[in-house]
This record gives sequence, C-alpha cells and structure tokens, in this order.
Amino acid sequence: MKMQVWLWFCLACAPVAHSAELLVGNKSADTVWRLSLDDGRKTGEFRTREAPHEISVAADRRIAVVSNYGSERSGNSLSVLDLVSGRPTRHVDLGQHGAPHGLRFLSDGRRVVVTTEASGSLLVVDVGSGEIETVIDVGDGGGHMVALAPDERTAYVTKIAKGTLSRVDLVSGTKTHERAAGRGAEGVAVRPDGAEVWVTNREDGTITVHDPRTLAVKRRMSSAGFPIRVVFSPDGKLALVTNARAAELAVFDARTKVRVATVPLSQPGTEYRQTMLGQAALPIGVIVAAGRPRAYAAISGGDRIAVIDTGSWQIVDHWATGREPDALGIVPD
Repeated sequence: MKMQVWLWFCLACAPVAHSAELLVGNKSADTVWRLSLDDGRKTGEFRTREAPHEISVAADRRIAVVSNYGSERSGNSLSVLDLVSGRPTRHVDLGQHGAPHGLRFLSDGRRVVVTTEASGSLLVVDVGSGEIETVIDVGDGGGHMVALAPDERTAYVTKIAKGTLSRVDLVSGTKTHERAAGRGAEGVAVRPDGAEVWVTNREDGTITVHDPRTLAVKRRMSSAGFPIRVVFSPDGKLALVTNARAAELAVFDARTKVRVATVPLSQPGTEYRQTMLGQAALPIGVIVAAGRPRAYAAISGGDRIAVIDTGSWQIVDHWATGREPDALGIVPD
C-alpha cells in the first residue's frame, strides 16, 4: 500500500511531456485553438466565454488562462484551460469586475494579475480556488494591458483613454505612479532585465521607453501606423511592435532603439474582412518563440497566423485560425 501511494505521488509530481504549441484566441468565435509549432496543424480547441482577448500560460505549462472581455456587454470571467488533459474549460467569475483584459501569470503558476476596465482595477486572482485575493484601484481611464517586473513585485498598466502608464506595487496593493506616455497608450512590455518599460501609443504612432521606477520617459521613437502591441525577444535584444493600420511588424534594437527590420503583413491579392480599422489585415497579437527562429503575428482580419523567420525577417508560412485571432500564447516543449 505504501509503495502504491509513493508511486502515485511520483507520477502526480512528474513533469508532463508536451509538444510545443501556439495558443490562439479567436475573439469572434469564442475559442482558443491549439496549433503545433512544428507545422501549424490544429491539435485541439477550447471553448471560452465571449470575446477572449488575452492569454497567459503558467510556467509549469499545465494550464493557461484567458480573459473574456465581452462584446456588446462586458464580460466578467476568466477561462482556465487544462493543457494536460484537454478537459472542457472551467471559468472563474469576477463578479462586479467587468471587461477583464490584460493578463499575466505569476511564477507560482496559481495566481494571475488581470486588469478590469469596468471597475478600474487590477486584480490578483487565484485561478485554482477562483478567489479574488487582491483588488487594487488603478483609477479611471480604462486600465487595459499589464506587464510584470521580473521580480513580480511591480506591475505596469496602460490606459488607452488617458494615454498613461501606471506603476502598481503588488506587495502593498497600491498604485504608486501614473505618468503620460502618449495618446492611445496600449501595448506594454518590460525588458527581460527589468531596466526599461516600453509602451506603444497607437494614436500618436510612437513608442515610449520609461524608467521602471519613476516612469519618466527616457526615449520616444516613431512607429507610425497604429502601434498596438510590443513584445521582447527572450534574450531581450529586440523589441517587436505590430503596427495595426500599417499592417506591418516593426523590429527595434532594444539597446540602440533603432528600427532594424520591417515585415509587411498584408498580402497582395488576399481578401480581408471588415475590422475596426476597415477592411484590412489588422495584425494585433505577436509573440516570439524561445529556442526557435520564429515569431508569430495574429492577422485578425485574415483569420491566420503569419509565421516569421527571425533571421531573415521574412514570412515563411501562414497558418489558419478561427474567426478574428488576437491573443497568442506559447506552450514550450
């Protein structure tokens, strides 16, 4: 009997073998697709609630969480995806905290931080128990996206309507700073070494680089064409920005702040559907694979993923998705 218990314990704690995959949130289909990173083959699908907007994958790769932003009415839930068993999705009710959007897992693999536009809050949520552990008031202006400092003691929140960046102390549960970034401040990322916070200001067509402690603007660069997201390469050497209206991926050297590549994401002869920027490709989500020379951009107006070689900065493939892909997540090997 003791041997059986010991064996069960070892199996339960053993690492689970995974094949690397791309998770794609399809906003207009209320689904998340699982695509093989080897060839884009669809390997599974999860149902979410209305309009999944952001995805975060736990460090142990067992679960992913999705923010259900809602469409005509604000959503107020998170969807928890079991990546091991593929069981049907379970949901975490956020109650009065509507329009959840920006989302990041903490390294414990149990809690997430999430912005809720309708309540002007940043929440810390235990997705295992479904408990909202902390509610932090970030004020009006539509706290939209969130990024975490490497030590996870600080979060950074952008506000589209106010054009600001906020600094939130997760230990004390208070907003400590809020500074102007640019009109339509939306995308936000912390450089992997924690030395800088980058913000894309979609209405201004700029990127601002902020001091992580004071939020003072250290640098402002042009990125015309509605810059909507920014992510860093895993080594922190490059920053990738999707310019949604220009339908391109802009690649910046994170040290010099100089654009080093531009990847056109609109394909001649392709018929795109109507989007918030007209009938257009409208790239939004972008992510870089660690250990693979690939970046992936969600072409929300074309229901596809552009697969980009990060050596040549050329599109090498397109993968089919559900309706209106936006949020992306990678489940590594």
